[in-house]
Amino acid sequence: MNILITGSKGQLGRELCRCIARKSSEIAPLSDEWSSALVCAVDIDELDISNIKKVRRFIEENNFDAVINCAAYTDVNGCETNQDTAFIVNAIGPRNLAIACEEKDIKLLHVSTDYVFPGEGVVPYREYDVCLPQSVYGKTKLMGEQYVREFCSRYFIIRTSWLYGYDGNNFVHTMKRLGETKDKISVVNDQRGNPTNAADLAHHILELVLTDEYGIYHCTGNGECTWYDFACKIMELYDLKCTVDPCTTEEYPTPAKRPAFSSLDNMMLRLTIGDKMRNWQDALEYFIKKERGNL
Repeated sequence: MNILITGSKGQLGRELCRCIARKSSEIAPLSDEWSSALVCAVDIDELDISNIKKVRRFIEENNFDAVINCAAYTDVNGCETNQDTAFIVNAIGPRNLAIACEEKDIKLLHVSTDYVFPGEGVVPYREYDVCLPQSVYGKTKLMGEQYVREFCSRYFIIRTSWLYGYDGNNFVHTMKRLGETKDKISVVNDQRGNPTNAADLAHHILELVLTDEYGIYHCTGNGECTWYDFACKIMELYDLKCTVDPCTTEEYPTPAKRPAFSSLDNMMLRLTIGDKMRNWQDALEYFIKKERGNL
């Protein structure tokens, strides 16, 4: 297996590289096919996926079996004010990879988001549910999905949500920092979704890309909660004394509209390679124990 990982400096890209190097994830050992894998991990400094000429040349010069695209502009509020940048990274970039992969008959696995849904339901979204994003971030990510489907025949699209990992900025690290410096914070309690450990997501990506089970997948932590519930659990597991008060979205306005309900059902995963995603509380507890050196 000769694989290209784009966006390799992000929390998911780094986790993928770690799993491949160790031949194992936190969930289970990887398939034997990864024991001799060659990995080319790049970020924007090595490959600007928004430039189709550079993408074509890079892929033509290497003998890749698969491309995993983790590159994205994920600053949800920033996307509202930098719409061109959001479209270039989240839509044109995946389009370029899809075109180049199709030309060389290479598998493409593209990572997307729960924000492609309107967030007005009460039942977890399945892969066949209608997308109607409410933010520029969600709209550009949906356009990226559509380009991948249009230009590449051997594709996997994986939608995930509320992702956190050992590297970089994420909600868990933000809550830890606030919990160590504040006596009290407020967190919205009317937005529900699925916290997802990057290690769990990486495991399923690496198992899925070995198969021919092409299509759209949801891959999130099992179980759902609000951001307030998530924050309270983080404070508890870090033994922080910071009080978390619930508030409404109206009390904490942001430039980008967030979905009130974006819980996903891992139906396609369950019916193909199997859903080994941990319950969100179990995955979070393991994550924090590991960060604290208790594992």
